[in-house]
Amino acid sequence: MYEISICHLYPDLLNLYGDYGNIQALVRRLEWRGINVQVHPVSIGDPFEPEKYDIVFIGGGQDFEQDILHKDLLTVKKKPLIEAVECGTVFLCICGGYQLMGQYYKLSNGTEIECLGAMNHWTIGHEKRLTGNLVFRIDGLNQQPDSLVVGFENHSGKTYLGDGVTPLGKVVYGYGNNGEDGYEGARYKNVFCSYSHGSLLPKNPGLTDELITIALKRKYRDFVSLQPLNDRIEMLARESMIKRLLKK
Repeated sequence: MYEISICHLYPDLLNLYGDYGNIQALVRRLEWRGINVQVHPVSIGDPFEPEKYDIVFIGGGQDFEQDILHKDLLTVKKKPLIEAVECGTVFLCICGGYQLMGQYYKLSNGTEIECLGAMNHWTIGHEKRLTGNLVFRIDGLNQQPDSLVVGFENHSGKTYLGDGVTPLGKVVYGYGNNGEDGYEGARYKNVFCSYSHGSLLPKNPGLTDELITIALKRKYRDFVSLQPLNDRIEMLARESMIKRLLKK
């Protein structure tokens, strides 16, 4: 029987706007298919052992919470987290978690805060917040009709991508990374980053299954594909939001 191990990094500090719903979506869609799943909370002072986890989730947090965990992130967890990224572990990083994976965060007063450096992107803080519903298209997201993803963004930082990192998707409605270049999120190896709260995965079962599929294929050579689920209600909710926002 297949089994997936999920690491929830700093769940006591990074859990804004219902981000825990992403963990719940992963767990339920695994359990409904008879796949064993374990969730391991890892916080300040806890070791991060990359070989133990198939999926790592990092949610969003306010500046205060991110200040609390900053030292632990850079002194205790930086090396093993980068090791996990480079060996292909699946990551989902939302908002503050997305920012922390990059090179640095420059505050609006000019102060530069070092981040994990696992990916080549950086964030510049601004006074104006980028807030509202978000729709973006992920090319190649075959498990979700029309490849459209729905979320909710609320961030003052503007993120820019460097060499080696590709956008997760193209903005159809909303701001995305910075409200300037038309892109949302970032992708590097099996790391998926997004500004989409709301929670992201319950609203987008196809994206949830994409993460699960990548994790299972990486772990089990004999794994081919996931058993289909009845996503009628989830898809109706998603399509209703898309139609309302895009006025289709």
